[in-house]
Amino acid sequence: MLTEYISAALRKAHYELLPDDEGIFGSIEGLQGVWAQAASLEACREELREVLEEWIVLGLKMGHPLPSIDGIALTAQEVA
Repeated sequence: MLTEYISAALRKAHYELLPDDEGIFGSIEGLQGVWAQAASLEACREELREVLEEWIVLGLKMGHPLPSIDGIALTAQEVA
C-alpha cells in the first residue's frame, strides 16, 4: 500500500523549469512541504521521492492525518 501511495502522489507531481539555468523545481499539490529542486528533471524526481518518503514517515510517526491520494489512505496503527 505504501508503494501505491507514493506512486499515486508522484503521478500528481508538477515540475517547472527555473529561470537562469537554476534547474528544475518539483512539488506535489496538496502535500505541504513536499518539494524539491535539482539540476535535472531526473535528479528532481529522485529528490522529490525522497522528500515524500520522509514526509510520510514523519507524518505517521507524529500521528498526523495524511491525505488520501486516488483513494489510497495511509494510517498509523498501534502495534501491541
